[in-house]
Amino acid sequence: MTAETPVKSEAELVAEAEILSKALPYMLRYDDKTVVVKYGGHAMGDPALGRAFAEDITLLKLAGVNPVVVHGGGPQINAMLDRLGIKSEFAGGMRVTDKATVEVVEMVLAGSINKDIVQTIGEAGGRAIGLTGKDGNMVTATKIRRTVIDPATKVETEVDMGFVGDPQIVRTEVLDVMKKSEIIPVLAPICPGENGETYNVNADTFAGAIAGALGAARLLFLTDVPGVLDKDKRLIKELTRAEAQRLIEDGTISGGMIPKVETCLEALDRGVEAVVILNGKVAHAVLLELFTEHGAGTLITR
Repeated sequence: MTAETPVKSEAELVAEAEILSKALPYMLRYDDKTVVVKYGGHAMGDPALGRAFAEDITLLKLAGVNPVVVHGGGPQINAMLDRLGIKSEFAGGMRVTDKATVEVVEMVLAGSINKDIVQTIGEAGGRAIGLTGKDGNMVTATKIRRTVIDPATKVETEVDMGFVGDPQIVRTEVLDVMKKSEIIPVLAPICPGENGETYNVNADTFAGAIAGALGAARLLFLTDVPGVLDKDKRLIKELTRAEAQRLIEDGTISGGMIPKVETCLEALDRGVEAVVILNGKVAHAVLLELFTEHGAGTLITR
């Protein structure tokens, strides 16, 4: 304790001890389990939230959990493309990625963003290493195509997405080694193709593939919304796979939440025990979800 440290009352100290004791059963639940966290959205652009996220991930590792961080970086990629005068087109909600664009995507994701996250975790007391799907030949991707419907003519057209990939093969050897160490892997969704190509993979899809291959106990998606909302805009705390599918079909889940939930369902099919969509704008959302009774978002189970 330093001279500047405020002296806490006995009641305050007891309250803190009670909080820790209440977290213990949840810490034991995830002991030696893998938790994959997709980090993105508003939290990634807010330094204070970024520090809180790094503290959460560091604490998970110290508590015996095996955290794996997957990140995106759409706004940062857009900013760099604008600086370089490279125009982007989108089809079916995804970026059409030509050779020049994929080089910028790799530079931003595997470079500045990845290393910023690694450094922030280090400042929080953790030991992180930044990797991509290329490292250790971790994730091999194949080229994807998208079918787009013209709103005027209703004619379907197949669009060549360029160097946009879908994860096909996940090799966990590198991550298995890190699980036994103090290292926290921070993964950027850049993957090799079978013929030496470089593919930009959607970060949500990449996170689901990683979580499935690792048999993760939880896959957390940090987003800019509280979770899945009902028709009255109230948070739905828990959904089964079948209930989530029904809410998509009846229009309760709509817009940009549809692909997010569909990615959750795909992750469950890959072997993840449960997936959570939660609000990354809440400080320490990861700890609130994993180590408290009420959680912090929408839990989707098989």
